Amino acid sequence: METTMGPNLQGLMAALKSTPFITFLEKLTGIAPLYSDPTNFGSGMHQIMRGGSLQIHADFRRHPQTALDRRVNVFIYLNDNWEEEWGGELELWNKDMDKCEARIATSFGRIVIFSTNDFSYHGHSDPLNCPPHRTRRSIAMYYYSPVSRPADTIDTSVSADHGTLYKKRKCASCSQSQCQA
Repeated sequence: METTMGPNLQGLMAALKSTPFITFLEKLTGIAPLYSDPTNFGSGMHQIMRGGSLQIHADFRRHPQTALDRRVNVFIYLNDNWEEEWGGELELWNKDMDKCEARIATSFGRIVIFSTNDFSYHGHSDPLNCPPHRTRRSIAMYYYSPVSRPADTIDTSVSADHGTLYKKRKCASCSQSQCQA
C-alpha cells in the first residue's frame, strides 16, 4: 500500500513503524512489546466523504494472520482548515455507552493515541456536513502485542477472534457530555 503513496506519506508511514516511535508507544502505554503491521490490515489512509459517518465501535481483537492482540491505535488527522460545524469529531465513549468521555476535533496534524480493547468505543456517528469537495482524512496505524489484554478489557460474550463490535449510541447526538437518553 505504501508504494502507492507519495514520498511524504511514505516517510510518515515509515516513521510510525520505526523502532523509536514504537519504543515511545511502549513507554507511553506500558504495553510491551508492541509491533507494527507490515501488511497494514485495516490501517493506512482513511477518508470519509460528506454525509458519511463511522458508527461507534470497538475494534477487532486479533490480527487475522499473526494472531497477535491489537493493543494500541494511533490516528493522525489531515484536515487543514476544518470547520467545527462540519462535524466529524472523534467520540470516545465509556464501557456502558452512556457517556461520551471526549470529543476530539480532527484538526490537521492532531495525533490521538489510545489503548484499544473490547470496550474502547470510538467513532463519529453524526454524518459529516462538510462541503462536497472536502473529506475527513486520517492515517490510522494499529500496533499489536503477544501480551494478552487485562481480563477486565475482554468481552467474554464474543469470540477472541471477533471483528469490529459496533454499538448504537443511547443518545441522538454526542453534543452533550452526558447522555440524555
